[in-house]
Amino acid sequence: EENIRFAQKFGIPFIDADYDRQQWFDRAKGMEWEPERGIRCTMCFDMRFEKAAEYAHEHGFPVFTSCLGISRWKDMDQINGCGHRAAEKYDDVIYWDYNWRKAGGSQRMIEISKRERFYQQEYCGCVYSLRDSNKCVKKQGDKKLKLVNSITRQIKKLIKKEPHFQHAVLFYLIDDGTPT
Repeated sequence: EENIRFAQKFGIPFIDADYDRQQWFDRAKGMEWEPERGIRCTMCFDMRFEKAAEYAHEHGFPVFTSCLGISRWKDMDQINGCGHRAAEKYDDVIYWDYNWRKAGGSQRMIEISKRERFYQQEYCGCVYSLRDSNKCVKKQGDKKLKLVNSITRQIKKLIKKEPHFQHAVLFYLIDDGTPT
């Protein structure tokens, strides 16, 4: 919702390319324990960029890009490689691999995030990254553990309501680091 609100604020049309969770889980099968920045991330970027490139092609957008590389947690070469690979499928589309970290881009991102009160998380957004982030927080004894436990409860409620999330629980690590 934050991204929609932000786009509307500046009069920019927001396009939701219909992310397919089930397809993501199907493609991630066997990669559940891969590390951050590993092959699971490449698969995820490929999937997202394939959809973005297809949409650009079908709707007459000659260029597409991503701001994923602004995150210090992401491998910019990995992201850009996936973007270029997706664009190669179309003669009329290119991927723009801009380095958003340079020229104060990271600082600008922080300023905008604070000003707009964007939610900031310390994981990429996939359930496996969240699992690993929770494990790390627990090891550190961080104060964020209360927040993590709150998120855990919310996710468990969501899974009860949404059966298609059920298999994700198997890989979600809770207090003792074992799958539930």
